[in-house]
Amino acid sequence: MTFYKFPENFWWGSAASGPQTEGRIDGDGKGDNIWDYWYQQAPEKFFNQVGPAKTSDVYQQFKTDIQLMKQTGHNSFRTSIQWSRLFPEGTGAVNQTAVDFYNAYIDELIANDIEPFMNLYHFDMPMALQEQGGWLNRKTVDAYVNYAQTCFELFGDRVKKWFTHNEPIVPVEGGYLYQFHYPNEINLQHAVQVGYHETLASAKAIEAYHALNQGGQIGIVLNLTPSYPRDAKNPADVKAAKIADAFFNRSFLDPAVKGEFPSDLVALLKENQLLPDYQVGDLETVKANTVDLLGINYYQPRRVKAKETPIDHTHGIMPDDFFDNYEMPGKKINPYRGWEIYEKGIYDILTNVRENYGNIDCFISENGMGVEGEERYRNADGQIDDDYRIDFVKDHLKYVHQAIQEGSHCLGYHMWTCMDNWSWTNAYKNRYGFISVDLDNDCQRTIKKSGHWFKQVADKDGFED
Repeated sequence: MTFYKFPENFWWGSAASGPQTEGRIDGDGKGDNIWDYWYQQAPEKFFNQVGPAKTSDVYQQFKTDIQLMKQTGHNSFRTSIQWSRLFPEGTGAVNQTAVDFYNAYIDELIANDIEPFMNLYHFDMPMALQEQGGWLNRKTVDAYVNYAQTCFELFGDRVKKWFTHNEPIVPVEGGYLYQFHYPNEINLQHAVQVGYHETLASAKAIEAYHALNQGGQIGIVLNLTPSYPRDAKNPADVKAAKIADAFFNRSFLDPAVKGEFPSDLVALLKENQLLPDYQVGDLETVKANTVDLLGINYYQPRRVKAKETPIDHTHGIMPDDFFDNYEMPGKKINPYRGWEIYEKGIYDILTNVRENYGNIDCFISENGMGVEGEERYRNADGQIDDDYRIDFVKDHLKYVHQAIQEGSHCLGYHMWTCMDNWSWTNAYKNRYGFISVDLDNDCQRTIKKSGHWFKQVADKDGFED
């Protein structure tokens, strides 16, 4: 048996988001975001037709939830402020009811020795701004910076860990390439512009935060999906993997940490007349306002091979024109989510950040597995015995431990998620949490076996295996 010891003051906890947990009640003053609107238009796209109004009711149950966080070993917790809750129209007047809620939520976390990590954007564009183009519109950048600065001024006396975006590549992929987020476009030119505006908004928010001198840190949370070539000795496969990495990882990682866009991606976009519209001074703003802290979400690797399938020109140029995804034989897979489980990927990411990104302070901001039908693992006492989740976390933490031993500045591990929550069009199809939520019984919470195990890990700053 080996004891895997982690540093003192390691951040143990979990991550969630406002739109996936808070829910809506009469009188809360929240405006519609793109998810509220999309559900109103097409409820059949959502699993069991469960929409964002019926999430896990954190808005009313957060005090109970924070006690459960304590019982599951949390010393830190990341969630997000909902832009459309604070500013129902995206701009204009602040919703004081939202201010009161977030103040109470933050104060309750701190009173229970759980540090709040607060993210500003988690896929939830206010609908009033989406109607004007959303991230396609340069004015949205200004609206976002105003929203961010308002959050810093309202809550920055207590919140000392801020994040500008969670997984900014996802609105690009989902909304403008692969049709799993609203507005369901397939348009690489729009995708590039959206990604550029997200990056610019992040840099400008960082600039605004540092100008306030509130004594905290501001970063970004990126889902880094390492791209592995089918054959590392085949130059065509290696080149394809590098292009995939440029599109889906370095497109945000490089400007966030290095202050510049990857030269190979810029060259490819320029060659294909896909460069975004930008203004004088933008690149200097990005260069001057890099992150203090990097959140790393890791779920799965990307396996890549040289392009072999015919190129589909239906929607113009697509990232997939430059590589094919490779279905590696014998891979371990989570059958419910369809994602490969490759624990060493988390080590490879941390090593890459250490070797190529200045060993910036970072933490695992999400990692986890979704399982459908977890109620079948409920024991006679009502607890879900999710040993598979314990094994999943343990096997990833071993590689995190190895990376730290080799010098990585990895400061924590947050699992996705604290309690089962609503997951976009999948709603509650797959459950991820340390704590189960019974939707049919007033969202009653019950700690799973993994939650009790995680408390032991946090108390000991490590585990034996």
